[in-house]
Amino acid sequence: MLTIAAVERDCGLPKETLRVWERRYGFPTPLRDAHDERLYPADQVAKLRQLRRLVDAGHRPGKVVNLPADELAALVRALDTPRSQAAHLEAQQVLAHLAAYETERLREFLSGLLTRRGLREFAADVAPSLVQAVGAAWAQGELEIHQEHLFTDQFTAVMRMAMSSALSGAPQGRPLVLLTTLPQEPHLLGLLMAEAMFVVEGCRCVSLGVQTPVPDIAAAARALNSDILALSFSATFPAAQAQAGLAELRAMRPQGSEIWVGGACAALRARPDVLVLRELSAIGPAVTAWRARASGE
Repeated sequence: MLTIAAVERDCGLPKETLRVWERRYGFPTPLRDAHDERLYPADQVAKLRQLRRLVDAGHRPGKVVNLPADELAALVRALDTPRSQAAHLEAQQVLAHLAAYETERLREFLSGLLTRRGLREFAADVAPSLVQAVGAAWAQGELEIHQEHLFTDQFTAVMRMAMSSALSGAPQGRPLVLLTTLPQEPHLLGLLMAEAMFVVEGCRCVSLGVQTPVPDIAAAARALNSDILALSFSATFPAAQAQAGLAELRAMRPQGSEIWVGGACAALRARPDVLVLRELSAIGPAVTAWRARASGE
């Protein structure tokens, strides 16, 4: 039995999402302890892992939550169809290193991939495939959560080293991009991949990490005179919370700072002073357009 806080950590689903699904779709169906706190059996936790993978991939919760187990498993397997044989082999190599706890070999493999492909291609194409493969293996119970965390740690270290090298090789200029996520959005890797794309475009980047309160984002933006506030949202981030957070940030942001958002959250939509980027590859053209506007001011 896992508490709701433990399920949130294990599955990457916010507590509010778990409660909404329970109320709206009738799943999960937690038991209650002597203090009337929710307790989730292992089979429900396993299904929640699968559902998170599907929602991250764009499936609507209402369409998948109550599917039979075999149909749910088939949908998850379909997500794992590699875009190419090379991507499949790369993903399998990563999973093999994780399964064997070969930390150094995993890091060397990721570093080699990044060197061969370059930071732009690695961040936009290779990294998302690897992250998806690791997430799928975790959802199917083939990896434990600590192995997923091991991947995150090594992936982050390799990306940070590559970005540091890129920064030392070319001057960085405007726009100055402040990157973070809102509270209760703990997913780091999407933010990290976005930062890499900004770096290769020659932007100055400052990352606040994840789960930064809106007043602190606004304060940092004022202190740094940021041009762009870039936020990442996973598919499981509550829609109402995303909308409320963005509205608050729009009201508090410094004049002249633009808000750019990306990720799989269904609540993301264009509105005044909010630019929605659906793909990492869209960052480059958006930066070019920003510079064109700035040069005309």
